[in-house]
Amino acid sequence: MPTSRREFLTAAAALGLGPRLTSLGVRLAALGAAGPAPTDYKALVCIFLLGGNDSANMLLATDPDSWGRYQSARDQGTAPIALAAPGTAPTGSFGANGLAALGGVLPITPATANGWPAGTAGSGARGFALHPLMPGLQALFNQGRLALVANAGPLVEPITRAQYQARSAPVPRSLFSHNDQQSVWQSGSVEGARLGWGGQLCDLLLSANQNAVFTAISVSGNAVFLTGQATLGYQSSASGPVAINGIAGSSLFGSAAAPALLEAAVTAPAPALPSLFQSSYAAVAGRSIAAQQTLAAALRGITAAPAPPKVGNPASGSLVSNPAATGLQTILDLIAAGQLLGLKRQVFFLGVGGFDTHLQENGAHSLLMASLDSALTYFHQGLGNVGGADLTASVTAFTMSDFGRTFTTNGSGTDHGWGGHHLVLGGAVKGGDLYGQYPTVGVDLGGFSNPDAIQSGIWVPTTSVDQYAATFGAWMGASASDLQAIFPNLAHFPAGPAPGLGFL
Repeated sequence: MPTSRREFLTAAAALGLGPRLTSLGVRLAALGAAGPAPTDYKALVCIFLLGGNDSANMLLATDPDSWGRYQSARDQGTAPIALAAPGTAPTGSFGANGLAALGGVLPITPATANGWPAGTAGSGARGFALHPLMPGLQALFNQGRLALVANAGPLVEPITRAQYQARSAPVPRSLFSHNDQQSVWQSGSVEGARLGWGGQLCDLLLSANQNAVFTAISVSGNAVFLTGQATLGYQSSASGPVAINGIAGSSLFGSAAAPALLEAAVTAPAPALPSLFQSSYAAVAGRSIAAQQTLAAALRGITAAPAPPKVGNPASGSLVSNPAATGLQTILDLIAAGQLLGLKRQVFFLGVGGFDTHLQENGAHSLLMASLDSALTYFHQGLGNVGGADLTASVTAFTMSDFGRTFTTNGSGTDHGWGGHHLVLGGAVKGGDLYGQYPTVGVDLGGFSNPDAIQSGIWVPTTSVDQYAATFGAWMGASASDLQAIFPNLAHFPAGPAPGLGFL
C-alpha cells in the first residue's frame, strides 16, 4: 500500500471505524489514494438556508425587460413582495410602505456580461442588483471577494422546459419536497441517504490531519452532508463543544473525586462489562469524551472571535440577535483551534432556519437577508485575524438551500420552486462576477412565454448541484476521478477547463 493510503487507514482505525472499512476499501479504489499531506490550510464552510431561500429577491435582474416583468409578477396580492428600483430612497416606515421602505436594490456590475438565455425576447445589456439590505455583500462583490452563482439546482442531466413538460428527460426525485431536496443538495440522493458529498471529500482528507476526528464539524446537529465512508461529522453546538457536565466540572454532588468516578463508569473497559452493546457504548463514549476534552483544551488556547453585532429588524426597527453570525463565530473559533491541533483540511456545516416564506414574506425575508449580509461580512472580517494569521484566502464559505421559490407571489409570500441563486465568499474566490446563466424572469402571460420556467415561474436550473459542489471539491484537492466518483452525474455536464464552474 502507498504510505498515504496506509496513513489514511491508520487514522480511520484510530477513530474506531474498523467495522466500516469493508466498504471503504472498495470506495478508496474508486476515489484513488490521497496525495501527500498538504502544508497549507483550506476549509469549506457550508451555510445551508433551511426552508428554501427566495433568491429571486436576493439577486435580481434590473434591465428594463426583466424589471418590468419582475414588478408585474411580484407587485401583486395583499402584501406585494416586489422590491424597489435602484436609487429609490428608503422611507423609514416599513409598515405602511412595505418593501419600498428599504430603499432600492443595490446595483452590481459583474466582470463578465451575463447575456440573455437562448429563445428570450429581451434586448440590450442585462443589469443586476442585490437585496437592499445587503450593502456588506455588495462591497465584498465589488472587492472581488464574493461570487454569485445563478439558477443552480439538482439535475440528472441538462434539461429544458420543453423536455420537462414532455417528460422526455430524467428529473431528480421528489422535487419541491423540503426534506428530500435538502438531502439531494447535501448528498445527491433523497431523504435516507447515507453519504454526503462533504463527508466523501473528507474521506480523501483525513490523512492530512493529526486529529482526524475534527476534519468535518457541524455546529447545527447531525447532517448527512458531513457523512462519508470513514468520516463522521463531529457535532458541536453554536456555543462550542458539548460536554457531559458531570465529567467536565471540577466537582460533582460536592465531591472533587466524583467527576473522575463518573467518567470511569461511563467509559469502563470491555472486560468489566457484560455485553457487546455495553462495551461498544463505552468505547464510543470514551472517544467522544476524549475528543471533547481535546477540543476544549485547544479552544482555551486561543483568543475567541469577537461577538458578532446584532442586526436591525426592518419591520420593528429593533436590534436582534443573529443566529447565522453566532454559528459563524463558533466556526471561527473552531478554525483557530484547528490550527493548534494540526489540521490542514476541514469542512464545516451551519444550518440557518426560517427561509420557508409562504406567508408574510416581507418582514421575514428582509430580516433574513440583513442577517445573512451581516453574518457573512462579520465572518470575512474575522478570517483576517485567526490567531494572528490571515486566513481569508484559506477558507471559502458558500450557501445551499432546499430550492428556489416561485417567481409569482401567493398574496404575501412564495411557494416551493427549483432553481435558485447562491453566494460564494472568500479570498480565493474569483469574485466580482456572476457564474452560470441568469434565467429569463417573468411568467407566461399576455403572449409572453418564459423559456426558462415552468408553472408559477419556477426556474428550470441551468447549473447543477454537481457542478457547483465539484468546484469546491477541486479547490480542496480532489482529482477529476475523485469528483467523478463522488458526483456520478457530473459526466452529463460540460467539463470545461476543470471540473466545476471556475469561481475557485
